Amino acid sequence: MSIIVRRYTNDDLSKMQLIWNSIVEEGNSFPQEEPMNDKQAELFFAEQSYTGVADDNGEIVGLYILHPNNIGRCGHIANASYAVKAGQRGKHIGERLVRDSMAMAASLSFRILQFNAVVATNQGAIHLYKKLGFTSLGIIPGGFKMDDHTFADIIPFYITIA
Repeated sequence: MSIIVRRYTNDDLSKMQLIWNSIVEEGNSFPQEEPMNDKQAELFFAEQSYTGVADDNGEIVGLYILHPNNIGRCGHIANASYAVKAGQRGKHIGERLVRDSMAMAASLSFRILQFNAVVATNQGAIHLYKKLGFTSLGIIPGGFKMDDHTFADIIPFYITIA
């Protein structure tokens, strides 16, 4: 496996859309409830401060988006989301994406990287964020509506990057 993390190109869009939509359809980690069509995906990935892909010899195996978490006086705080292709999980691709997003956020003059809604059932992500030095900010009970219409807790995380 020779994965590089790089800026996406328009040639990557269909593969990115499939990965992103598969996470949305799983219904247990992204807030979106509906998959994106081609035009929505093109606009969504283009409007981010940065969109990166994990490229394994031409196969897109993951991606992330990075953007301001808020505006104005809070615009120095970044937010990111990560998606790893089904069948590729457990290979530390997510860690490479998070590490790259931290470096990219710093290069874009963000000072903090914050995750607003890490679903408490996503133990892999929670373990990774703690390993990388993120701090949890407590628990928001029932903050995430699962695909089966039950509610799971969410845990916001942050790390200072600059």
